[in-house]
Amino acid sequence: MGFTYAKGLILVVAAASMLGVSMANKDWGWGWGWGFNNHTLNQTEGPNNIIVGGSENWRFGFNYSEWAWQNKPFYFNDTLVFKYEPPSNTTFPHSVYLFPDLWSYLNCDIKRAKKIANATQGGGDGFKLVLNRWRPYYFACGERNGFHCKVGGMRFMVVPQFPWRN
Repeated sequence: MGFTYAKGLILVVAAASMLGVSMANKDWGWGWGWGFNNHTLNQTEGPNNIIVGGSENWRFGFNYSEWAWQNKPFYFNDTLVFKYEPPSNTTFPHSVYLFPDLWSYLNCDIKRAKKIANATQGGGDGFKLVLNRWRPYYFACGERNGFHCKVGGMRFMVVPQFPWRN
C-alpha cells in the first residue's frame, strides 16, 4: 500500500494536534526543552490525580473531549482516575479502552482498541492510569460496540507535557 492523500492528511492533523496541545501553557514557547525558552523543569510539584469528568465521573452523555480541553494541560506522571458505577439494574456498564492511533479514535473503532478497564474496575477508588509516556493517549468507553464512544460523548485524548516553571 502506498502513501495516500488520506494518510498524509491524518499525519498532518495528528502532528498539528500534538503541537497545539503541547503549546497549551501560557508563555511556554516551543516547549520542547531544547533551549527555545528559559523555563526549567518543575521539580517541586508532584504529579496530580485527576478524576476524569470531575464531579460527573465517567458516564454516558457527558462531553469528555470538552472536559479534557478545559482541564488541560496534563503532565507526565499525572494519574487519570476513571470512576463509574458497576453495572446494575439501574446503570449501564462502562469500560475504558485505549486506541492505538488517531484514526481508530476518530472512528470509535473498538476492534482496534485495547480494553484497559472492565465494567467493574471503576467502582470504589476507580481505575487509575499513569500518563508515563510522551505520546497521545486516546480514551473511550467501548460498551455497546462503541455506541458510548460514538453517541454518548465518552471519548477524549490527552498528550502529557513536561512540567515547566519560570
